[in-house]
Amino acid sequence: MVELARQVLRDHGFEPDLPPGIVESIPPTDPVSNVRDLRGLAWSSIDNDDSRDLDQVEVAESLPGGSIRILVGIADVDALVPKDSEVDRFARLNTVTLYTGVHTFAMLPPVLSTDRTSLLEGVDRLAVITEIVVGLDGELDDAQTRIYPARVTNKAKLVYERVGAWLEGHGSPPPSAELAAQLELQDEAAQRLRKLRHAHGALDLATIEAHAVVKGGTVVDLEIQEQNRARQVIEDIMVAANGATARYLEARKRSSIRRVVVKPKRWNRIVELAAGLGTQLPAEPSASALSDFVAARRKADPTRFADLSLSIVKLLGPGMYVLQRAGEPDVEHFGLAVQDYQHSTAPNRRYPDLIAQRLLKSAAKDEPPPYSDEELLALAAHCTQREDAARKVERTMRKIAAAIMLSSHIGQTFDAIVTGASDKGTFVRLLRPPAEGRVVHNQQGLDVGDAVKVRLVSTEPTRGFVDFEAIR
Repeated sequence: MVELARQVLRDHGFEPDLPPGIVESIPPTDPVSNVRDLRGLAWSSIDNDDSRDLDQVEVAESLPGGSIRILVGIADVDALVPKDSEVDRFARLNTVTLYTGVHTFAMLPPVLSTDRTSLLEGVDRLAVITEIVVGLDGELDDAQTRIYPARVTNKAKLVYERVGAWLEGHGSPPPSAELAAQLELQDEAAQRLRKLRHAHGALDLATIEAHAVVKGGTVVDLEIQEQNRARQVIEDIMVAANGATARYLEARKRSSIRRVVVKPKRWNRIVELAAGLGTQLPAEPSASALSDFVAARRKADPTRFADLSLSIVKLLGPGMYVLQRAGEPDVEHFGLAVQDYQHSTAPNRRYPDLIAQRLLKSAAKDEPPPYSDEELLALAAHCTQREDAARKVERTMRKIAAAIMLSSHIGQTFDAIVTGASDKGTFVRLLRPPAEGRVVHNQQGLDVGDAVKVRLVSTEPTRGFVDFEAIR
């Protein structure tokens, strides 16, 4: 399946393999920089159990008056991947790490992303620090935001599932009282941030993403990555850091690349779904009204909430990268209900984050910007196009995995939800297993969000085709 994945990448314009000699072009030693030494702080990371491309570490402290200072350390990829270097050109080509289920195709050479630019446990690393202060009401005090380079040491690589279970009250505690206190403080800051974002209309959705479980080279199952309290902590802190860095550049009259969902693609269908559940949404898109509806449905029907979330995500449409020129009005990110959002916290995995890191480092040193507005405009368009293609690659690989697993179930019936309906076809996701496919018979009249029973008609694993007929 790895070779099949390589071909899928090529079909969508990606280069799956590193060019010859690129690893040899990487500097053999880390640059010696006159940076702050923060290795003594209680840094930790929370990620998936098998992740080695670690972009972030965090540490927090209580301040007088109840505020919480959070330091987010972001791997200083730029230190070893200068602009226009061989590695940078390869990263700019693909723009993103691709997770296909059977193999990870890294944006950077693994010697960097899983080692020298990864914030691995127990090793000293260069990082770019974003220092923010969270008030009692969840507001950030932008006057206290700081950006600067430092050396850090990740004291504990933690796992989402274990930390989440402990924060939710049904798991084992962290290995030390100091680490437990740190996580509780970070969780408190995250809850403040989340409460304020939701008050402004941020959406609290619970999307289902299926990943192939491969054993001995064979797909044996599709598993769902569950949301939990630990994932929310990292999500909330990273959203706050991304907003703080965007405003940091704006305050210094620097252009940047912002990440936005400008306006729901099919608001009228969202209104119809809400009406079918007894809620009247306004005719024009409203983030706060949709947020209230989503919160009410989570409470009223938690069992079906993930299905509703999936429908809303599909109807909102994909995000895009745009140029935010210095001094121009901000473009709002509808789903997050914020007007100042850029990707800056995962430079090992996303090229826009590496661009942001370079912009932040130059602004912090009061040096000329490393990119012109024309360069940023072209990069924003390229990164959007590549991200769209990456979604298609990962969706195709999920379909290939599903087709392999379902090949022995031709003729069986399943409960499903419609996830797409357009001129390109009608698509559904099964409730169990969470596989996606196309409805090729009796699809007339179906729309996103409809519950439907389908019969599996055929599969074509090498192309990722899974075909159903709707049972009326």
